[in-house]
Formats: sequence, structure tokens, C-alpha cells
Amino acid sequence: MKTTAVNSKIKFAESKGRKIAYRSIGKGDPFIIANRFRGNLDVWDPLFLDSLAKKFTVITFDYSGMASSTGEPGKTILDFATDIKDLAEALGYSKIITGGWSFGGHAAAVAATEFPDLISHTIIIGANPPGANLHPIEEKFFDVSRRPDYTVEDETYLFFEPASESSKKAAQLSRDRMAQRTEHRDVPLVQEVWDNFTLGMVDFAKDPTNSREKLLTLKNPVLVIIGDHDVCFPVENWHVLNRQLLTTQFIVFPQAGHGPQHEHPELVAKYIKEFVKYIK
Repeated sequence: MKTTAVNSKIKFAESKGRKIAYRSIGKGDPFIIANRFRGNLDVWDPLFLDSLAKKFTVITFDYSGMASSTGEPGKTILDFATDIKDLAEALGYSKIITGGWSFGGHAAAVAATEFPDLISHTIIIGANPPGANLHPIEEKFFDVSRRPDYTVEDETYLFFEPASESSKKAAQLSRDRMAQRTEHRDVPLVQEVWDNFTLGMVDFAKDPTNSREKLLTLKNPVLVIIGDHDVCFPVENWHVLNRQLLTTQFIVFPQAGHGPQHEHPELVAKYIKEFVKYIK
């Protein structure tokens, strides 16, 4: 039976005294992709991952000390970015594509600036640039994102565009696709580690690694994919860097929110595949 995003099993990579839980599907260049706030291996839209897996070996994972991974949870954004590097090394890869969604986009951005010899391309989905940003998270996000279990209405607000009927329909379709996995599910993140994401976010805004400046001179290609109404990380925060980012390209989806890869899974995957193919 073909391994897909719905039936793939959890594996473990040994690294520096802890086990990093991951799943792997597809064939091709390795693409290690980092997760959102509170995300475990089950929160990715399987159609998005399967579409990527037609071109890449797609690897999703749990951060150290979270869900099925062991070890100490990260406290700085570099801790989370280092999970990407350590997983790549544990799997024997000397060159990878990396990416991330939301908080994972921040981890991927720091990985790109701190480990440029490892990473050929970086894909940032629904995330801010490093450092201080003028446009804040919507206040409602803080309440909705910390609810114990998300309803489809919660997910529509968090990841889609409630003002768009087509986006609301896409939210239900994505939720239905994720519900197709009935076996070998990952364990939820315990609430005790939720604040580690907050620590990482605060650290990302303080930017102790100077990743914002490093991103301006980074030679490796970066693709930013974002909705025009991202309730968490507004696209306007990237506008101040226009004409300063030498190797960064942007795709902004209209009438879309924080998770464009769930609303347009096949199209986002196609954009990523074409970007990696043609931009060197």
C-alpha cells in the first residue's frame, strides 16, 4: 500500500539524547516542514502534504519535548530552529529544503539564516519576518487559539477568511480531510508546553540572532506565502521590507487567512514545487 499523509506511521530519529517524532512520505529532495502553535503531526492538511510528496520527500515532525517527541521543549526560537537542523542530520541529510507554517515559519526563517549551508530553499507560510513588527496579532486570536478543542468555526477564524463563503466552505473540506486519519494518530500537546511557543515568539520578536538583517543578505531563495487577511501575522509586516529582501518572493492569496495551504492545498504545493524547480 502506498504511504500517504493519512496512513503514514510515526517514526523516531535519535538526536542528542532525545527522540524526534516524525512522519515521512514521498520521494525526492528532502523537505522538512515545521508546525504551528500547538501543532502535532495530525494538524497538516493531507491533501497539501500528498501534493508536495509528488515532488519531495516530505517530513513533518514534533518539536522537542512536545507531542510524541522527547527531550526539553524549546524556549528560544533558535531552539525550535535547531530541531530542524538536528532532525536533518539524524536522517543523514546534508542539504534540505525547509519551511514552516505560522510559528513554524518563524523557526524556518531562523534556520535559514543560522544554517545556510544546510538549507537550499525556505518556504514561510503565514508568518512574520523576524524582529519587531508594526502590525500586531488580532486580540480575538489570543482567546480562540487557546481553546482546548477547535470547532470548525474556530478553525475558520484562525486559518481561513470568515468573510468569504468560499473560504468558509474550504475550512470544512480541510477539516474533513484531516479527519480521514483514524489510526496511528499523534498525541495532543499538553497545555503545560503551550507557553513555550509564547517564549519562542517573544524571542523571535527580540531577534537575538539578528535574523532580520541576515535575511536581507541571505543568498538562498525564500518564498513567503500568506493570506491577505492573516489574523495572526498581517501581510503588511512584510511591506516595510519591500526592495530590501534580495532573494525573497511573495505570494499573497486574496480573501484568505492564516492557513492558505489548507484553503488552496494543491495550488500552494504547486507554487512551492515551481519555486524550488526554477529559483536557485
